[in-house]
Amino acid sequence: MICETVEELTPIIGTRPACHALGASVASVYRHRRPPAPRPARPRPTPERALSEPEREAVLEVLHSERFVDVAPEETYATLLDEGTYLCSTRTMYRILAGHHGGVRERRDQLTHPGYAKPELLAKRPNELWSWDVERHEALCNRAVMKGHRLRSVAADR
Repeated sequence: MICETVEELTPIIGTRPACHALGASVASVYRHRRPPAPRPARPRPTPERALSEPEREAVLEVLHSERFVDVAPEETYATLLDEGTYLCSTRTMYRILAGHHGGVRERRDQLTHPGYAKPELLAKRPNELWSWDVERHEALCNRAVMKGHRLRSVAADR
């Protein structure tokens, strides 16, 4: 918003006086005029300990086998460990499945909580709404008293 206003004032009074009048930084205006060119993303290096492609295919083959097709990766991992076989971690199993299938999620539906509605007190007639006087803890410098639904400061008694 300020940069657009500076651009409107620049032909009339110049960039620096326009920035000074509006309290804007000159460097920000110049940076806004010539944004940096987007840099191409650098390829991420493959870790040395990453599974090779044949190892990933072997893990995928085990996960898709008839024995483990309806089993969670955690249970597959535990069963294979009991048999003395270690292929990879459960997280790696999930990564391989997500890379092959485009996304893996938990099968059961997750509970969604309804939005909390803040209670509102509304009186349409006299004597319809009653409240008590509320005092805060005495250790505070000021105590707040609620009377007539207005919060006012009361000097602490000493």
